[in-house]
Amino acid sequence: QVQLVESGGGLVQAGGSLRLSCAASGRTFSSYNIAWFRKPPGKEREFVARISWSGGSTSYADSVKDRFIISRDNAENTVYLQMNSLKFEDTAVYYCAATLRTYYVTNRDAYDYWGQGTQVTVSS
Repeated sequence: QVQLVESGGGLVQAGGSLRLSCAASGRTFSSYNIAWFRKPPGKEREFVARISWSGGSTSYADSVKDRFIISRDNAENTVYLQMNSLKFEDTAVYYCAATLRTYYVTNRDAYDYWGQGTQVTVSS
């Protein structure tokens, strides 16, 4: 099993940056593919970015491509989401999630473990 804890959320002005962290417990963390999802107010949870177990493969939602960067440090059992050029529409609760699956990895149903979420609020 993997337990995930997000941190790094907060209030930031549009155009600013934040870095989210997802700290994991469990000796097998390096085997898991990790993703970030977000739930904007009044909307469904949506895919943001994902990274393979090795860090060698990443993908992003079109809405965050070229602004967000996902990375991981398996020695520290942590995945990061660097968010730059933040927009008002990036306001959401951000969740990290873990899966051993290698298919449908942009689909929230593919993920077995979830953190509790961290709030990101971007003021316009």
